[in-house]
Amino acid sequence: MIDHERDLVSLREATDRLLDSASSWDNAATAEPSRLPGWTRGHVLAHLARNADALVNVFEGRPMYPDAATREADIERDAYRPLDVQLADVRESAERLRAVCEKPADWGRTVELRNGVTDSASRVPFRRWVEVELHHVDLGAGYDLDDLPEEFVLREIEFLADRWSGRPEVPPVTLRIGRDGTGPGWRTGGTEGTPVALAGTGPELLGWLSGRGDKGAGLAVLSGDGLPELPPL
Repeated sequence: MIDHERDLVSLREATDRLLDSASSWDNAATAEPSRLPGWTRGHVLAHLARNADALVNVFEGRPMYPDAATREADIERDAYRPLDVQLADVRESAERLRAVCEKPADWGRTVELRNGVTDSASRVPFRRWVEVELHHVDLGAGYDLDDLPEEFVLREIEFLADRWSGRPEVPPVTLRIGRDGTGPGWRTGGTEGTPVALAGTGPELLGWLSGRGDKGAGLAVLSGDGLPELPPL
């Protein structure tokens, strides 16, 4: 069961960790490439700030972004600012989102996100937590998949396994925690093709599902034709 109040606490802690990581940089470090193709660390920070404001829009009944072009232009505009401006923006936009989330609201209502995606309002804090944790990894600042909280890893594996379910370009896949394949498991992918069974640590499974780290290269293939390639998120 989703507990949005607990997720808001976890989100605040994750945001503090990210800000602490970046606080030791200088402006040159902010301009260095991130782990996301074509984006500097400044792009990642700008995206996180604008995403927080976009979620304020969602909670207040407005479109998340005016359109895709505006979203991209805003990130590009803000990517090259000095570090102190970047960090203040991430912190202040997170506070704006927190303030909106503290208002009395129907957390069971359905809200609309990007590209026509809808979800329960109660799941939005977790979605934002995902943004902060995975983009912290993307910053390449010494915070990696193995550093993610265990609860987060398991929930995000479940979330992404559901996201890839039913995709015809992905064969049926069984995911298992533990090299022997006896730990907690999930199913994902479509119904066509040779079934595949993958086993590994939680961070390794999350790396494959999210296209991060070694993208699942260290997973054990217990059965099937090898590690399937996933489409971009």
